[in-house]
Amino acid sequence: MSLFADHFMTLALPLLAVTVLGGSPAQAALLPFALFLPFLPLGLPAGAIVDRLPRRTVMLVGNGVQMIAFGAIWISAVTGVLSFALLFALVLLSGCGVVFFQVAYTSYLPGLFRDPGELHSGNTRLALSESAAKAVGPMVAGPVIAVLGVAGALVANTLSFAASFVTLIMIRHREVPPAMPAPERGWIRRDVATGLRFVLRHPVLEPVLACGTVYVLFLSMVETSLVLYCRNVLGLSPLWIGIVVGSAAAGYPIGNLASAVLIRRLGSPRALMLAATVSVLGIVAMPMLGAPGALGALGLIVGSVVHCVGEGVFSPTSLTLRQTQTPPELLGRVAAVQRFLLWGAVALGSLLAAATTALGGLQAAMWTGALGTILCLPALLRRGIRTATLSRTG
Repeated sequence: MSLFADHFMTLALPLLAVTVLGGSPAQAALLPFALFLPFLPLGLPAGAIVDRLPRRTVMLVGNGVQMIAFGAIWISAVTGVLSFALLFALVLLSGCGVVFFQVAYTSYLPGLFRDPGELHSGNTRLALSESAAKAVGPMVAGPVIAVLGVAGALVANTLSFAASFVTLIMIRHREVPPAMPAPERGWIRRDVATGLRFVLRHPVLEPVLACGTVYVLFLSMVETSLVLYCRNVLGLSPLWIGIVVGSAAAGYPIGNLASAVLIRRLGSPRALMLAATVSVLGIVAMPMLGAPGALGALGLIVGSVVHCVGEGVFSPTSLTLRQTQTPPELLGRVAAVQRFLLWGAVALGSLLAAATTALGGLQAAMWTGALGTILCLPALLRRGIRTATLSRTG
């Protein structure tokens, strides 16, 4: 439900900025930057903090912050006091909640499943729920905006965060308190350094995270520009924009379900390399096939589905690999490093999309982002991934 709300707003926020506040496309591209900007200053310290707290409690607090922030956006919009500066600040506040929620969310599952097979099965199911949220969120947002307007979409978004909060309360599992030394002066800095050293020295996790960081940096340019690209370049209505953005995520379940089979047949390193290649091919196809009208919308869907199949394999495979390669006491910090790099890259990619849109237009932003994702492939095929891939091939 929380991720449903996040993807719901990928459609609603740019339209809110453009249609209600009269903002420019470049300003609208700054809103994803505000949502993910907190990962840069807070991402790494959040991991050190999460490792010392019950992760379910952290998720509850993070979800509550997002619910309050978007509720405030709705109240400000219906009372006529919402400005772009206030919208930016409230989205920034919501982003702070997202930081702690995501670090705890990706560290929680190993406490429920100890067996690696069960852990990957759990990660696959979570990936399926995430892909469903990514597909349904924009598809629901389009009709809601068409019927209720942007203000009605904000109400629905706030209620979805409330529903997510309730589902977290219903979890019966209670974590064993982490055995951590008493905090001393400078403990956050030392704990963060420990997590960073572990990741940067790891022969497998480092190239996987490097690949993901480069990929997400340029993919965020595509995703930040996509809604307004559909509206301004392809001339699609909000209803059809939601259908295009949402139906494109149909590839995720295919990749999620195929991931276990590919791991058994190819091994995790080769499965990751294949998944990354498929994702890049799909993304490059999006601006190549995109054109005004229904044919362009169909081209975007085809390219997006292909890249989502690749992501559907890559996401649970890399997550299970990270969780099985990391000691339990470092799970939060390693997750924080991953979120800091990947979601920080989203913030920088959104900012880069805003600058590219201002200078060259939406099509330039789409092409720059699509071609840039190719750089993730040499970033992945290094160190332990390269060794494992070549040895298995031989």
